[in-house]
Amino acid sequence: MIAQGPRRTGHPDTVGPTDVLAGPGGTDGSVADDGPLLSRRSLTLVVSGALVVVLVLVMVLLPLPYAVEGPGPTVNTLAEIDGKPIITVKGAETYPTGGELRLTTVSVLGGPGHPVTAARVLAGWLSSSAVVLPREAVFPEGSTRESVDKESSAQMTSSQTNATVAALEELGYDVPMVLTVDGTAPGSGAEGALLRGDVITSVRPDGAGTTQVRTFSELAAVLATTAAGTTVAVGVERDGEPRTVDITTIAHPRTGDGHEPAGSILGVRLVPDVTLPVDISFDIDNIGGPSAGTMFALGIIDTLTPGEMTGGKAIAGTGTMDLSGTVGPIGGIQLKLIGAERDGARWFLAPADNCAEVVGHVPDGLHVVKVATLAEARDAVEAIGAGEGGELPTCTAGRRAAE
Repeated sequence: MIAQGPRRTGHPDTVGPTDVLAGPGGTDGSVADDGPLLSRRSLTLVVSGALVVVLVLVMVLLPLPYAVEGPGPTVNTLAEIDGKPIITVKGAETYPTGGELRLTTVSVLGGPGHPVTAARVLAGWLSSSAVVLPREAVFPEGSTRESVDKESSAQMTSSQTNATVAALEELGYDVPMVLTVDGTAPGSGAEGALLRGDVITSVRPDGAGTTQVRTFSELAAVLATTAAGTTVAVGVERDGEPRTVDITTIAHPRTGDGHEPAGSILGVRLVPDVTLPVDISFDIDNIGGPSAGTMFALGIIDTLTPGEMTGGKAIAGTGTMDLSGTVGPIGGIQLKLIGAERDGARWFLAPADNCAEVVGHVPDGLHVVKVATLAEARDAVEAIGAGEGGELPTCTAGRRAAE
């Protein structure tokens, strides 16, 4: 729209002195000012446009205290990156692999030092493949980019160690370790009884025999058949001296679907010092956290066993892995399902404790198999590879995955 300006009644191309000095509405060639430079409508449009520009700038630039999660990249643990295998094994015979065993991730925008803008938050709210959460729900209050990266890296290192131990034990290797107490759960029987730096050497539940503890699996096996509230004599080495400490066990925390695992726990956090019979290393960057343990362990097993365990199929999955081979729950599984299907996977291994979050959120074309242990995950991959995946247990009620 062009705003209407002053209208002249004289020569169309020139304005003389009398044009300027004559009064409005004159008949001697003067300028006739018959209205404002901008009409009300034009002024409204200009102001509205300016407000829109300001609003857009605010949405693009204004940081908000939210985090936006979405499907992250998936990585085939059997593959190479820049010519280097993700999993390298030395000290044991290895075999060619095929197919895909993809770990899955969640991307997060809005962490400490990298605030998310209002536009990103709005886009997240409108997207069916994103989740918007208060920043404190994802990152601890007061955390920094450095502290988040450090914690994530430590979790990844622990995940790789646990996956290595669990995979080697699954294959029959003896993996001795020293279990050192790093802390105790508040309110547990271990609080005040076990001290940081204690080395656990044996365990004897009330009414049972003594088991020498050389691995975490041995300790876990005893506690798996020990009811919560049982007094357990725990042998430790403290400051170089042996002693026995009586501890009352506690129940496992309830899982996401309300299930309470059998057995009990000591309520203690342990740091393992592992002696590995096989040298296994990982080459992967820009991914942190503990949830890749299950897929790392499966990748190790496939590398150390003859034949293609996957049968050439694309299998994704997730789940933490402890030293005894237990698959644990993770966060963001619905987003990981989306990422797995997006990257071509047709099968997904989901922790049994995450099943309540899986039901009703499986993308078309993706078949979910629930697993609770590394042995179950290994059996599932071998069944899928053999074309027998349709008989595997799934999280989707009343539905069986089809080959």
